[in-house]
Amino acid sequence: MLNKLHGQPESYDKKSKYRFGRTLGAGTYGIVREAEGPTGKVAVKIILKKNVKGNEQMVYDELEMLQRMKHPHIVRFVDWFESRDKYYIVTQLATGGELFDRICEQGRFTEKDASQTIRQVLEAVDYLHDNNVVHRDLKPENLLYLTSNADSDLVLADFGIAKMLDSKDEVLTTMAGSFGYAAPEVMLKKGHGKPVDMWSLGVITYTLLCGYSPFRSENLQDLIEECSSARVIFHERYWKDVSDDAKDFIGHLLQPDAEERSGSKEALNHPWLRGDTATDHNLLPEIKAYMAKARLRRGIEIVKLANRIEALRMQEDDPEDDLPEDASAAAGNVPALSTPDAGASGTREKRSLSKLAKGAIFREVVMAKVREEKEKETQLKVEKEAQEKEAKRKSWIAEQ
Repeated sequence: MLNKLHGQPESYDKKSKYRFGRTLGAGTYGIVREAEGPTGKVAVKIILKKNVKGNEQMVYDELEMLQRMKHPHIVRFVDWFESRDKYYIVTQLATGGELFDRICEQGRFTEKDASQTIRQVLEAVDYLHDNNVVHRDLKPENLLYLTSNADSDLVLADFGIAKMLDSKDEVLTTMAGSFGYAAPEVMLKKGHGKPVDMWSLGVITYTLLCGYSPFRSENLQDLIEECSSARVIFHERYWKDVSDDAKDFIGHLLQPDAEERSGSKEALNHPWLRGDTATDHNLLPEIKAYMAKARLRRGIEIVKLANRIEALRMQEDDPEDDLPEDASAAAGNVPALSTPDAGASGTREKRSLSKLAKGAIFREVVMAKVREEKEKETQLKVEKEAQEKEAKRKSWIAEQ
């Protein structure tokens, strides 16, 4: 039903209750922003309707799932409303930081801590699977701490590509997941279901315990072969102080054959999750090394995010200040992409990354120009060789 005064849907009146703040992220379909609402700070996912035209069911499915899900380790649904050209999904705001970032702020993080962290994630996954929901995009970036308190719950977020199965045996066929975390059956397009979440959890657990991924190929074909080989290597240098139970837990999750992979119930009963056999070995040095490498990639992530925000702005039909005007600055200020220096002053820790974003964009433009010039040079060389061959051919014909 339309609001008679503004020609807006009836639920649009709810928008006046929210005051939008910084950008938290952006994707193909929309943007996520922090907002101040009636109950305090929240996260608002803003989806452009034109970007999901013909696929509106995807939005309705996400709404239905979020409203059904009530679990301490799953981000909580708050509200939703729509305008003429956008959907707004309001959820609980997790302010405690991403999993790996938060761990790096601690003075110590042991294997026992890791087992309890993974248990929290697995309890959320088990709840989803009991409700016939497959998340399909489990990765560290989607594991957030609710608050900065030491005893804060870890919550699973981002249900944008999650699917609710019509039956427990339903097979999904659409591509899903993130590079490095997607199960082999997803990449091979064989059809998939709940076991894909267990594979992703195996990758997360492995990385949490040693500071690097079990699969490090940089192109899809090599990654598929690596994931399908059934060889998970525990390098002695990094794994000598990690318990055998931890390795066994990972081995049962990283099974290339989905039918051989542990389900959520079986995994929850694994001895490692009880913490009895987990060691007190401090994993923090390895995790910090992993995060140092990850931060080197964040400059490019800022560029990609800025480009996504700008693309969404160009597609917006009904500007309402929902999308930030300065895409570079908005991308640079996204909390997940900030890179505070632990030894820096408070001012430096809070500095905006807009300069880094602009610098990264400049480098990207320069590299694009270099690639363009190389392509032109190659093209001219090919054309010259073709002309020389043609000239020789004509000369040979003339001599006959």
